[in-house]
Amino acid sequence: MKHLTILVPDGHPNPITIISTFMAFTQAEKNHVMKWNKPVFETIVIAGITKKVNVYNGLFSVTPIEDISRIKKTDFVIIPAFLPQTSPEQNIKLNKKTIEWIVSQYKNGAEVASLCTGAYVLAASGLVDNKKCSIHWNDAEKFRSMFPQVNLVADQVITHEHGLYTCGGAFSFMNLILHLLEKYYGREMAILCAKLFQVDIDRSSQSPYIVFNGQKSHDDDVVLKAQEFIEKNSNDKLSIEKLAKKLAVSRRSLDRRFTKATGNTPIEYMQRVKIELAKKQLETSRKTIQEVMYQAGYSDLKAFRDVFKKVTGLSPLEYKAKYHKEAVALPR
Repeated sequence: MKHLTILVPDGHPNPITIISTFMAFTQAEKNHVMKWNKPVFETIVIAGITKKVNVYNGLFSVTPIEDISRIKKTDFVIIPAFLPQTSPEQNIKLNKKTIEWIVSQYKNGAEVASLCTGAYVLAASGLVDNKKCSIHWNDAEKFRSMFPQVNLVADQVITHEHGLYTCGGAFSFMNLILHLLEKYYGREMAILCAKLFQVDIDRSSQSPYIVFNGQKSHDDDVVLKAQEFIEKNSNDKLSIEKLAKKLAVSRRSLDRRFTKATGNTPIEYMQRVKIELAKKQLETSRKTIQEVMYQAGYSDLKAFRDVFKKVTGLSPLEYKAKYHKEAVALPR
């Protein structure tokens, strides 16, 4: 018999991730017992340190039914996402004892999963150092700056390594929950729960949802000037060599400084800026794929398609069918 702990950390945990996780596992448990007459998780407990955690200025509250100090052994720990009312730094500071408890449970054989921004707390434990970790794409830049020792893969919805699970943001946390249900209850049960909760199963990439806003939380003036130039001339064919000369640095130096500051090479950054421009055109205009390609500064359709799919996970045609306002409005 196994024991599952859904944490209620201090700060502003997202109550949706706590409630939805609890509902999904209790539903799967109920169905499993009806079919096999035995439980997988004998105990599913919502636990924390504080007796009641208020969120949204008291509009909602979550009441743990157990104090984690009384849980000596659990088999699985789930860290919920946090609301933006408190910063990641504050959440880590508020949950030092909880983090120590998570580490002790992991060392004692428990698996641990973080949902969305719960990854900050998991990373603060040191357990995902030099391991893969995912988080909401909008938190990727800040997360990298706080935890450079973690192998962040923000384009993935789910990561799993050495009994540690993480997932991307917002409602994609349900994809990790379905992944865990499949592991513990089987594929049939995961599909059933996906249908009950009306969640797309097996979604593996955040790429189609990423909005590229640049990576400018650094203090390298040369790189900032390079970024500004790339963004202002995104529909032109740009030469990185000419850009380096314009900034009075060598190409090698620009590559090195750019990668250190942003996590992308100048060429990768340029591609992402161009593809972001193309995405907006595909979402809102009636332009053909070829017209959008030319406006983004590409002249080779295959090269454009390859880069677009590398960045978004979809072909330009698939992206337009999924997100264009008129395509979405059409009856199916």
